[in-house]
Amino acid sequence: MSEPQQGSGPDLTKAAPVMEAAAPGPEPELGQSASAADYQPLPTLSGDDGGAPRFWSARRVPAGLLALLILGGAGLLLYDIVAVRADHPAMRWRRELARELAERPLDSTAVLAGAAAAAAIGLWLLVLAVTPGLRAVLPMRRTHDDVRAGLHRDAAAMVLRDRAMDVAGVRSVRVRMSRSKVEVRAVSHFRELDDVRGDLDATLAETIRELGLGSPPALSVHVARPGRKG
Repeated sequence: MSEPQQGSGPDLTKAAPVMEAAAPGPEPELGQSASAADYQPLPTLSGDDGGAPRFWSARRVPAGLLALLILGGAGLLLYDIVAVRADHPAMRWRRELARELAERPLDSTAVLAGAAAAAAIGLWLLVLAVTPGLRAVLPMRRTHDDVRAGLHRDAAAMVLRDRAMDVAGVRSVRVRMSRSKVEVRAVSHFRELDDVRGDLDATLAETIRELGLGSPPALSVHVARPGRKG
């Protein structure tokens, strides 16, 4: 199997000075070689593509629960008001509530607990209203104004894992993908670790470009030998 050529891509030239400047530290979890030590994430784009807006969640479950709660409370209160207007006694729960509000002090434990619960629910609803959600969907670059596309994070991680397994010397790969960073941990059973990591840098950086994400994440690759058995 032929060795990769030196200086075959911009990714290898960026990784070398980082390794020289890295301070000595504890051995990595996956092996016993210093060539698998942490280093700065590798940028995956050289140009300025700009960010793509995230997809907003419909929040159907919280909105539905809140609508049902408001509808049920309003309907029950309206029924009781109509009954009182028709010369029927008010429902017991409304009489008890009026008495508790008139007699119970505001600094009691029950009142404070109820107020804290209402404030927490209100804050939760406000957070849901102002945040987009759908963190598992990565927005892609828009090539047409009337078309928006997204890629599921698990699907993108699977593509990166499959491409990493095609690199010579890679035995197993674990990929953790977030919106801002891709962390790849590979185990190599032959070839020099620096060569394997250089090939992974180039291959995965190109794969991330091909995914067409609106805000491409940074890439961080760690390569190590298999742990000793026994």
